[in-house]
Amino acid sequence: MPGLRERKKAATRQALHEAAMRLAVEHGLEQVTVEAIADLAGVSRRTFSNYFAGKEDALLYGDEERLRTLVDAFAVRPPDEPSWTALRHAFDDLYSRLGRSPDPEWAQRVRLVKKHPSLLGRQMANYATTEQRLAELIGQRDGTSPGSTRPRIMAAAFLHGIRIASTLWVEEQPPRPFEEIAHEVMDELARPFH
Repeated sequence: MPGLRERKKAATRQALHEAAMRLAVEHGLEQVTVEAIADLAGVSRRTFSNYFAGKEDALLYGDEERLRTLVDAFAVRPPDEPSWTALRHAFDDLYSRLGRSPDPEWAQRVRLVKKHPSLLGRQMANYATTEQRLAELIGQRDGTSPGSTRPRIMAAAFLHGIRIASTLWVEEQPPRPFEEIAHEVMDELARPFH
């Protein structure tokens, strides 16, 4: 269990993220400033800078946490599971922790990313970092040589599948459960990996 200092840091980071989301939804991303986020979270501008490089990072913190949790879940899957199966089970584990439907904040974040290129660019940078780590883990699991393309392609396809499923889930009318959409996308993506 994390110590008091780590819990306080996590709480501050979460408060800044929530303040950024609230301001972006209420006023639009263009109107949000780092100062306003810090004020709403009850911290200084300097404290904000200790946690995030800018408002985009604060807004996308929830995505980064989900990606980190997904990578951690994949890393501890049984070693005899094929990589694609392990990725899907890691995703299902994450989804089951979120409940039957992703939280409304996730939908708001997906909508904001679709609307603002600066957020999309930052999200793609986060995905690229996660993709690299996942590719390394896939390569280790599959015993491929460093620089192999298959682990990189699999990691990229999987992460973009999650992004596509999120976008479809927000756009679809009438809405279907996120899990159903995600499984459809993953089934389509799985074809080359079986």
